[in-house]
Amino acid sequence: MATFSPGFRGRPRSSDVRLPPGQYETFDFPVLSAGPTPRVSRDTWQFTVTTEAGTAHAWSWTDLMALPSERPTVDLHCVTKWSKFETHWQGVSLDLLLQDVETAADYALVHSYGGYTTDLPLEDLLDGQAWIAYGYDGEDVTPEHGGPARLLVPHLYLWKSAKWVRGIQLLLEDEPGFWESAGYHDYGDPWREQRYQGD
Repeated sequence: MATFSPGFRGRPRSSDVRLPPGQYETFDFPVLSAGPTPRVSRDTWQFTVTTEAGTAHAWSWTDLMALPSERPTVDLHCVTKWSKFETHWQGVSLDLLLQDVETAADYALVHSYGGYTTDLPLEDLLDGQAWIAYGYDGEDVTPEHGGPARLLVPHLYLWKSAKWVRGIQLLLEDEPGFWESAGYHDYGDPWREQRYQGD
């Protein structure tokens, strides 16, 4: 049986019910990326939804700015175990962008400038759960945090909220993205600690 020095208690556990298991609260906003930070001009930025039939629906930066925006306040949970509460964003709901898209797809593969991808069920982008976010804390989203625009899906681990988003490919069958192909969980629910395959 293991023995511990008197007074050993490990990392203090928060009593905040908003904190998923295995997470700790941070007041910083750590920057984590799978590669170098792309620098994408708003003049050339484009977001495209491509259906399983190959039909493309595209928005320029000007198109995106002309759409009604929302200002969600959400908690963020990173797979590296930090959580940041009550973050303030501005962006366009995926419900609005997908409302005229005809599809039978169940899955979405999200593509970013720089080559990053991540997959998730299409239903997790709907019903007020996801945004294309271009504002953070009253300012533009910085390139380090995914600007000019990133996907925001706060109910899943943050690697699903792809930075530098450029498009969504709608699929009939799931296709793993970058981290999922490297052994991360296909879904990534913080409340079930779905960090890696098999969790």
